[in-house]
Amino acid sequence: MDARDERVFEAVRELLAIQGMRLSMDAVATLAGCSKQTLYSRYGCKRELLRQAMRLHVSSATSGLSSCDSKPLRQTLVDFAIGYLDHRNKPKVQQTAQLLGASVHEFRDEARFMYHGSAEALRDQVAEWMQTEIARNRLNHDDPHFMAELLLSMISGQDFERQRFHAPHRDDARQRQRWADFAIDAFLRAFARTPEASMAPENKNNPRSFS
Repeated sequence: MDARDERVFEAVRELLAIQGMRLSMDAVATLAGCSKQTLYSRYGCKRELLRQAMRLHVSSATSGLSSCDSKPLRQTLVDFAIGYLDHRNKPKVQQTAQLLGASVHEFRDEARFMYHGSAEALRDQVAEWMQTEIARNRLNHDDPHFMAELLLSMISGQDFERQRFHAPHRDDARQRQRWADFAIDAFLRAFARTPEASMAPENKNNPRSFS
């Protein structure tokens, strides 16, 4: 990816928070500082542009999930959880989610495409990493996709529903850290192969608090 790709994908992220499903190639070209013909020659069509932008996001979100003996399993998962929560709490990401959710019934095919390229692709990438960890005897289960979906659900909790209804939620890093610790510890108690993999620091704060 070169500097032009970075400008284009940044423009896509900006415009999704403003236009949602109505994002246009004209608007992307204007914001990225290139011609619409350049976009079509480089990416083919709007759907392919969105697919590449979502693939880049998923790769970035899962970049810390590496099978590396130098980093404890628990720390790898906690870091992933915090990164996931921090991203989902960015104002533009929240605004994008609101816009996309509001237009699902009008743009059913586009919404399904966005789901497959983002949420489902993230689950599949996490499942692929978990399959490796199962083979390395650090996790214990026979269905990594089940585990990945469960993990993402545990990390999210009900916080994004709270945001959707403008209820108090975990809106600072300290609260998200406590919830990430709690969720990952619960996940590892169920799926860690050895007790050492699920060991957590003592005296963690109560994750239920929003204060």
